[in-house]
Amino acid sequence: MEHRDHREHRTLETHVPSRTPEETFRRLLDLLRAKDMDALADLWAEDGTADFPFAAGDSPRRLQGREAVREYLAGYPDLVDVREIPAVTVLRTDDPDTVVVEFTATGRTVATGEPYRLDYITVVTTHEGLITHYRDYWSPLAAASAAGTLPALLGALRTEDAR
Repeated sequence: MEHRDHREHRTLETHVPSRTPEETFRRLLDLLRAKDMDALADLWAEDGTADFPFAAGDSPRRLQGREAVREYLAGYPDLVDVREIPAVTVLRTDDPDTVVVEFTATGRTVATGEPYRLDYITVVTTHEGLITHYRDYWSPLAAASAAGTLPALLGALRTEDAR
């Protein structure tokens, strides 16, 4: 009897030399709205990083590697239903592989059904169409408030301050 693997086969986004940092980021936003977190993680280089300097509580400050990004993103659609990105401003830098992006995401918080709106500033560096470094500046207080987890975050911050 022949055994067949029935798992969904997905295409890994590898080496896309014609894609600029801005195009890569806009693809990321499209995949975020589509809730395709696997394809979104595939935009990272195998050893790419993601930094969240303002992360607080249990949120990681750094992810190392594509698979760490994939694991981090896996549950995102269960937390936030991003429906629109109504504002995107891309600023070019002296480095042709790096852009700074200001954007707003809106939608609904899955747990509460409440509206979600968060502003971000993100610095993205790519190489051959893949993200090598992603630095995301967002407000952990605004994110926790939108997710309905603000009391838990404040409790975690109080615990950190007590140490």
